[in-house]
Amino acid sequence: MDKKELALIVISRLKEEYPDAHCTLSYDKAWQLLVSVRLAAQCTDERVDQITPKLYERFPSVDALAAADVAEIEEIVRPCGLGNSKARDISRCMKVLRDQYGGNVPESFEEILALPGVGRKSANLVMGDVFGKPAIVTDTHCIRLCNLIGLVDDIKEPAKVEKELWKIIPPEEGNDLCHRFVHHGRAVCIARRPLCQACCLRDICRHGISVCVQTG
Repeated sequence: MDKKELALIVISRLKEEYPDAHCTLSYDKAWQLLVSVRLAAQCTDERVDQITPKLYERFPSVDALAAADVAEIEEIVRPCGLGNSKARDISRCMKVLRDQYGGNVPESFEEILALPGVGRKSANLVMGDVFGKPAIVTDTHCIRLCNLIGLVDDIKEPAKVEKELWKIIPPEEGNDLCHRFVHHGRAVCIARRPLCQACCLRDICRHGISVCVQTG
């Protein structure tokens, strides 16, 4: 079985297992997703979702956040960790949205990627979730599971994993598949203690097969 065939089976099985998979960060507007993704660096989505309502109550718009003192933003987002750098990036990003895009998030990948504090993972998430365009979000779950399953071979750099996945995953499936990797990584393929016997991919997963051989 080549990697394209493997990818199609993985997509099919995870789609059946997690039919309603979606982004685990809460947001109502595109700019809010940019804020949440920045806050989620080295922080749980649950913690971010506890903090963002407080942030938006104080600063309910792009203009409000752009005009806010960085210290005020930092005071609210500090529980997410790295408060100073995250507050600074959020402030700079909102200023660019206000000054260059009329308060809107641009729709091209290159323009989103050029925003302060936005990397490829964040840009892909916005492209897929907000604009419904082909996207592959190589977060830690995606990278770990793709290596375990055998979709990529010992590649840990997010950009390189993304490049390899574009070769084998149908463009229209990429965004939802990455969300399903998150759900599967949290529920079954848990880091350091994967529940291989309960996994819907165990018979095609490189790691799962090796575990079955060892325990069989």
